[in-house]
Amino acid sequence: MSALSDEALCGAFLAGDATAFGQLFERHRGLVFSLMRRYTVSAEDAADLTQQAFLRALEASRRVFARFTPTTPTPFRSWLVRVALNLAKNHARQGLRWRPVLVESVTDDLAADLSEGADASLERTQQGQRVRQAVLALPRRQREVLTLRVDGGLPFKDIAETLGITENNAKVQFHHAVKRLKADVAEETQ
Repeated sequence: MSALSDEALCGAFLAGDATAFGQLFERHRGLVFSLMRRYTVSAEDAADLTQQAFLRALEASRRVFARFTPTTPTPFRSWLVRVALNLAKNHARQGLRWRPVLVESVTDDLAADLSEGADASLERTQQGQRVRQAVLALPRRQREVLTLRVDGGLPFKDIAETLGITENNAKVQFHHAVKRLKADVAEETQ
């Protein structure tokens, strides 16, 4: 893995070094995958969307990177996250998120359920459904900030840059999302 900054790698890519984009891919693949995982049913779908996000970024990169000069660094990470989020939202909007489950995964879940006990398995499944529904019920901005913070592990500064909001606004949105999730899940539990 290269010790070069994202900005240096973007510059190298613009100068014709094709391996520079590969290094950017290796550096940010985990982040993009974790974001995609929130919008997909399976890890395979998330991996496919991750590849699509990087392909879209590669296709647009020369046009986007050319806008930046040596005095204005390329915000590659936040730009890539924006590309990935748009792709993920489109994927979810198209209804691909709720595909039928494969029989193999049902039998694997059943085997796990039998080993841990029916009551514990039912409680775990119901808790997961409550949290998933509560996240989906959040306002769009709160859901985006929560996803970027929890799944993407992004600092508030990067979240703000990615979503085009202030850092304070990102913190407030996250606070309200967590507060609302706690209340919704507690209400459902009772």
